[in-house]
Amino acid sequence: MEKIMKSTVQPNKQQLLNRLKRIEGQVRGVHQMVENDRYCVDILHQVSAIQSAMNKVSLALLEDHTHHCVAKAIKDNKGEEAINELMDVMKTMTK
Repeated sequence: MEKIMKSTVQPNKQQLLNRLKRIEGQVRGVHQMVENDRYCVDILHQVSAIQSAMNKVSLALLEDHTHHCVAKAIKDNKGEEAINELMDVMKTMTK
């Protein structure tokens, strides 16, 4: 069975892109820290900051998805499918 690719316009696209660009810079910084044999704890602090930033991106996407896509699906009587999809992604994110 072929999976249908869905798309949407992100309402906070520029904010998300800005956050992702900062995260990208943080990851490059960690890469340099490892290359330069920096102290493990310092690297771990940076990794923790990256994970926290990614969690914020995930939560922002979840919030937008819930307020826009899921809400629209409920109005269009497709709420059960949208809620199941949302719960599946939540389960994946909390593993």
